[in-house]
Amino acid sequence: MTTTADLRLPIATAAQARRQLAAAVRPDRRGAIVAVLLLVATTVAGLVIPPALGRLVDLGQAGGPSGDLTAPLVVLGLAVVGQGLFAALGRARLTSVGEGALARLRETVVERALGLPQERLEQGGTGDLVSRVGDDVDRVSDALRQGFPEFLFSALTVALTVVGLGVLDWRFALAGLAAVPFQVLAGRLYVRVSPPLYAAARAAEGERSQQLVETLGGLPTVQALLLGPRHLDRVAARSESARRAHLDAVDKSAWFFCRIHLGELTGTAAVLVMGAVLVGNGSATLGEATAAALYFLRLFDPISALLTLLDEVQSATASLARLAGIAMLEQPEPEGAPAPAAPVLRLRGVRFSYADGAEVLHGVDLDVAAGEHVAVVGSSGAGKTTLAALVAGIHTPSGGTIEVGGSSVTALGRDELARHVTLVSQEVHVFAGTVADDLRLARPEATDDDLVAALAVVGADGWVRALPDGLATRVGSGGAGLTAVQAQQLALARLVLRGAEVAVLDEATAEAGSAGARVLETGMRRALEGRTALLVAHRLTTAAEADRVVVLEHGRVVEVGPPAELAAGDGPYATLWAAWSASRT
Repeated sequence: MTTTADLRLPIATAAQARRQLAAAVRPDRRGAIVAVLLLVATTVAGLVIPPALGRLVDLGQAGGPSGDLTAPLVVLGLAVVGQGLFAALGRARLTSVGEGALARLRETVVERALGLPQERLEQGGTGDLVSRVGDDVDRVSDALRQGFPEFLFSALTVALTVVGLGVLDWRFALAGLAAVPFQVLAGRLYVRVSPPLYAAARAAEGERSQQLVETLGGLPTVQALLLGPRHLDRVAARSESARRAHLDAVDKSAWFFCRIHLGELTGTAAVLVMGAVLVGNGSATLGEATAAALYFLRLFDPISALLTLLDEVQSATASLARLAGIAMLEQPEPEGAPAPAAPVLRLRGVRFSYADGAEVLHGVDLDVAAGEHVAVVGSSGAGKTTLAALVAGIHTPSGGTIEVGGSSVTALGRDELARHVTLVSQEVHVFAGTVADDLRLARPEATDDDLVAALAVVGADGWVRALPDGLATRVGSGGAGLTAVQAQQLALARLVLRGAEVAVLDEATAEAGSAGARVLETGMRRALEGRTALLVAHRLTTAAEADRVVVLEHGRVVEVGPPAELAAGDGPYATLWAAWSASRT
């Protein structure tokens, strides 16, 4: 039995996420090595500072000539300048590597997401996908830009500073270790507790985004049915769940910091006591004790940063696992499936059920000959749009087969199917960019002459020429506004440019008024010349011009035949045609 959890988009394990990140970093591995070496140089330069200060203390205590202070002061100055210079170069290089890796990971995620069947995205939740490519990318970006460089620098500083303490006197290093149990305990508890908390927070954000997408995407229906309060309650509930999930993570962070500060207090006291003992018995100079104290105090910031960054690292790791879950999705490749030999559609016993188990189509059989135009009509909810989506490969049949040119749609693979079948739906999106950019989505190599020719076929060349910059006019978000008819004409022009032998049009004239519908019907008729077409017809004028009509009722084919013959009969189509004709008088 398929559960809701099974339908969600996958989340990678920590190991899988690390492999995805390593693959994203690999092209710039030399840059990563240089960055690490620069950060090591930064830490080494910083290690010179406490002994130099300790030497100044010893010289001041001895009361020697002031010239003896020159060498330690020069070393101190060079160390400070070197530390700042190496830190700036190292962090800049590491940030560059991180941004490049993130860009490659983001591209992989978007590529996989675009390659997923629409039904898989719908099952997983488009809000979850939006959350992943939005919020999760931002969190990983912040971590790679700031968190990870700081984490690496802090880790190097802690490790090499402990070595410096040991070089001064192993007993100083031993005293400093008094803080370690507190810090290790805090870190281990936090690492064990925080990942599920942050994973739950990311999941809650995804559910909140999904609810917002559903509410805003269906706003006209929500308003028409007065469902606003109900949807607001759902958004509020999802938002409250997300808030509580984040508060749980913050609450654990507070206890985490208490343990860190207790460790700092214990370690400082141990080093100071050890210094007093060693100076008192002559085992160490005052300058060495000063250097040891400075070394340990110097550990406060990197250790605090290191442990504090566990918070950001855990959050970013949860986001990275969500991104890697998408990046790991592989598109199944067809195994030796032949390309369609002829643009013929054949449906045998096609069934389809949505995730809730309700069957929408019940054993549909249909043959469409090469070059034939078949219109699918029926009342709302009959299964027309679902049938179109199945032929276009957006959904996968629950049973039965769909063939294009003798090859199964499911075996062809998405790329191969897209070369032979093109879907134009009633809800057309105009992408942000120029008109030319929008059209070249169908054929990137198309010339301006090709674009103009395609526009002319569908009757859109005139208004495109009238735009301020013609093909170079920006449309979509932030650009010139287009009418529903103009947007649909661009979609039909993309169909012409695509050159697919089979066209599936899902109520392509439904959003236009009467005058606009006539314009679109003319453009559609010219765009479909020479192509096999399956037309989901909302306006029966479209069906009247088809070669055959298929009438669907409750997911079953109840009538098939030429439109004129069916209109003259006494079957379901005749009833629909009579009602349609009466509404136009």
